Amino acid sequence: MGMSNDFLSQEEINALLSGEDSSDTSTDKADEELITEIDKDLLGEIGNISMGSASTALYQLINQKVNITTPVVSVTTLKEIRQGFETPNIILDIKYIEGIVGRNILIIKIQDGAVISNLMMGGDGKIEVNLTTLSEIEISAVSEAMNQMIGSAATSMATMFGRKVDISPPTSKVIENDDVPISDDISEDQPIVKVSFRLTIGDLVDSNIMQIFPIETAKNIVAIMTGEDKGQEEVEPAKQSEPIQNKEIEQPVQAPQQQYVPQQQQYQQPQYQQPQYAIPQQYQQPVEVHQAAFEPLVPQQDVPPMKNMDLILDVPLDISVVLGRTRKSIQDILNLGTGSLIELEKLAEEPVEILVNGKQIALGEVVVVDENFGVRITSIVSNVERIRNLK
Repeated sequence: MGMSNDFLSQEEINALLSGEDSSDTSTDKADEELITEIDKDLLGEIGNISMGSASTALYQLINQKVNITTPVVSVTTLKEIRQGFETPNIILDIKYIEGIVGRNILIIKIQDGAVISNLMMGGDGKIEVNLTTLSEIEISAVSEAMNQMIGSAATSMATMFGRKVDISPPTSKVIENDDVPISDDISEDQPIVKVSFRLTIGDLVDSNIMQIFPIETAKNIVAIMTGEDKGQEEVEPAKQSEPIQNKEIEQPVQAPQQQYVPQQQQYQQPQYQQPQYAIPQQYQQPVEVHQAAFEPLVPQQDVPPMKNMDLILDVPLDISVVLGRTRKSIQDILNLGTGSLIELEKLAEEPVEILVNGKQIALGEVVVVDENFGVRITSIVSNVERIRNLK
């Protein structure tokens, strides 16, 4: 009898075990319901594109090659982030006031911030190792750089979403120890979405930065991209319908300005144009479509081969014909559907380009051969030039 007081009964043990299992299972299910794997993939792609624009903005400030890539999306809490924190860090907190619901927090290591501030002030970016503090001027410089990065990312998202995205003036602070909270508006135990990126600046920085979104902000971004949140897209054109029509009568509509113009040599990754407003489709000028008329093909004599070419005459080459080219934004591509028209940057009478292995060797006009398309060559480079172009 005395021993029974020192041990739990089997029913009590089972109850405790079942209670722990159900708690863990419910926690896991709750985390899964917050953000799905598809949502994470979509947030990663959005982050990759928007932070690509942010890297362009940072390049403009420091004149160093910048890459922000490899987004990793996870659901966590500020408490868990703090446990893996390497202090000190610089925090930039902004709130979306139009286009998106919620806020965005950008975190960068103080060592990386010191390199950025040094480059912004004309230095070579070489700083002392294990730096723990920044001066007021250096903090202001880094905050401005992070502000430009977030602003450029917001402009990029405005292009993707087809709506205006505005942010509040950012607030920045330096976290030197665990006593300073990451955010005054998000509790330590509240689930949040963390998007980590790899940051490289020339050969000076190879580190990581992270973005933090509340769950409601992440879900709102996903809803906008999947078309579930269309309220603002429909209201915005209605508000501006009259002014836009008047402007088209009085003066031509100017293309929206960009904060940062990427240069071709700056980055390995593609650059994205960032208009802050997408012109509603109903205000675009109608495009006249004419069916092309093709002439029948008249065979011509083959050009005799060059001498001393016997060894390579049997090598097969790919021939392609470029009818025309154009450039579209991501939003325009997402809006394409059956029956959509794509206007090319080439007049109907202009000759088409004839490429061999991707190199232009001739110009021609499109004709019809029986029931197939063909190309009649109107001008062509010499045999020597053709061989040189194929190297």
